[in-house]
Amino acid sequence: MNKKLHRATYILADYFAAAVSWMLFFIYRKYLVNPDLFSRPELVFNDPNLYLGILIIPLFWLILFVIAGSYRKIYRKSRIKEITQSFSTVFIGVVIIFFTLLLDDLVPSYRSYFESFLVLFGLQFLITATLRLIITTRTVKKIHRKIIGFNTIIVGSNLNAVALFEQLDKQFPSSGNKFVGFVNAKIFDTYLLAGHLNHLGHYKDLPRLVEELKVEEVVIAIERSETQLVEKILTQIEDTDVIIKIIPGMQDYLLGSVKTTSIFSEPLIQISPYMMPPWQESIKRLIDLLASGLAVLVLSPVYLFLWVGVKLTSKGPAFYLQERIGLHGKPFMIPKFRSMKVGAEKGTPQLSSTNDSRITSFGKFMRKVRLDELPQFFTVIKGDMSLVGYRPERQFFIDQIVKRAPHYRLLFKVKPGITSWGQVKFGYASNVDEMVQRLKYDILYVENMSLALDFKIMFYTALIIVQGRGK
Repeated sequence: MNKKLHRATYILADYFAAAVSWMLFFIYRKYLVNPDLFSRPELVFNDPNLYLGILIIPLFWLILFVIAGSYRKIYRKSRIKEITQSFSTVFIGVVIIFFTLLLDDLVPSYRSYFESFLVLFGLQFLITATLRLIITTRTVKKIHRKIIGFNTIIVGSNLNAVALFEQLDKQFPSSGNKFVGFVNAKIFDTYLLAGHLNHLGHYKDLPRLVEELKVEEVVIAIERSETQLVEKILTQIEDTDVIIKIIPGMQDYLLGSVKTTSIFSEPLIQISPYMMPPWQESIKRLIDLLASGLAVLVLSPVYLFLWVGVKLTSKGPAFYLQERIGLHGKPFMIPKFRSMKVGAEKGTPQLSSTNDSRITSFGKFMRKVRLDELPQFFTVIKGDMSLVGYRPERQFFIDQIVKRAPHYRLLFKVKPGITSWGQVKFGYASNVDEMVQRLKYDILYVENMSLALDFKIMFYTALIIVQGRGK
């Protein structure tokens, strides 16, 4: 599978659709003003605005489609979803074009505005959707015929795993699973699935196997006697980008946990690695960049004040860099205005407390109103953090938290943030117990991510800063 080439096909098709749609719409607009247009084609083709529009308008559409997530999961598109997504995105795009470029047009009557809107929408939607459906249909057929497949590992080794493997392997049309092997949940003398697939190891080997074998799906097909291991299995792979599928029980059917759009595929509970709709993820990143850039610009006098304050009240540098763990468990450096005495972090890492003697007098002020966090806007611009996420910790403390709460690893599915739900509730954690207590709110955030929730957390963070209730 060449994803880059396939993505480029969609992009070229969208560009072509946008260029043709705009050219036809441009001719239509000219016709409204000059009914004898077809006897004077030079009125169209000698107009430089035609070529300027053909160059610029498609770029606008490509940007909009990127924001809408049209070029993500390109091998997992459904034709119905392709149509509905194209319809909604094109409608929004036409509204933007209409109110920014076309509202001042000279037209015979106000009815012409409405007709122009429908013509532009109809052309853009029909041509875009048609080309996309052609590409998507060809891709779906290749998946059904096993020409294209997704590397898949089964977690499980006995009756349930064998039954599921046989069902998925013989299924037609195929769901696209290309099985590369299985891992066991419990240790047995023999594994029934070994007669069908390679035994790749234990479920704790999943993070390494996912990376080495470029695995895209993990199917959990364990026995009833092994169900207590589900949480541990999930924590091993929840911070990866794999799609997780689980064999449902009757209770899951009754509770509505089983969601499927395919008539022929085996019904499984699916856990997607994507926490937010693609368009919300794009807007979240855009807000991160714009808000952080604006904050750095507007707060530049505050940066200068804090720099002077730190330098005058204690010896040492104004800034402090510390390694934290972020998205997918990867380390990055987090900057802060130094609020502690130089050398306070030598030896075993320690958490600060309310009456911590290591904190300077000016540092207490900064922490109270969270001003020591301001340099992290640069980290957000760089892409290591977001405005809202979970508070990143050092590996030393993560190791302690994971012993008591293995599901901490679920946080690694998203970027850490300058503020968080847990931060709003608890402020700075002064011990591992408080970190564990704060964890439930950060997990809730990860599982319920949305722009609306981000705005709420940012509002309450600002309220805490204004009221000086920070800890």
